[in-house]
Amino acid sequence: MSRIEPLTPPYPAAVDRALRRWMPPGAPHEPLTLFRVLHRNPELASRMFVLGAGLLGHGLLPAVDREIVIARVTARTGCAYEWGVHAATLAQQAGLSPEQLRATTETHAAAAAAWLPRHAALLDAVDELHDTAQLSQSAWDALSAHYEDAQLLELLVLTGWYRTVSYLANGLLIEEERWGTPFPTR
Repeated sequence: MSRIEPLTPPYPAAVDRALRRWMPPGAPHEPLTLFRVLHRNPELASRMFVLGAGLLGHGLLPAVDREIVIARVTARTGCAYEWGVHAATLAQQAGLSPEQLRATTETHAAAAAAWLPRHAALLDAVDELHDTAQLSQSAWDALSAHYEDAQLLELLVLTGWYRTVSYLANGLLIEEERWGTPFPTR
């Protein structure tokens, strides 16, 4: 059970409108538990929406690259909730295979699957950022071989954003969505 109870229907009109904005059109399930918890503080939720929606819907990184980063960040932070949500939806839509998704949870993710060089560079960079909060020159050079400056800036923000999301879900003890992909057991 979440440490802060998620809102349940019927929602106040403003919250209902906001929650519908957070979900893709035609989503076959209720708004995410995380979103319903965040709307206990609607002002914070609205500020978070801008960055989150911008990264997912208007980013410069290819969708598959974005989802590799999200999967690795959430795997490294042990955030089964967010990993499972993306694995079940956006990662599959972006073209990640079940084997690739599972590899993002492995100790040496860059070696655990047949990754393109740019994807291996992403995984290595996420690991460095997770472990040290810095990027070595070699990691930066590996990324720079594949991405423009604007994409590199977005990559750093994306990595930090999903670490923040992981802190929220983990700190609130949010249980995995029933329809989410279960986090692989080791």
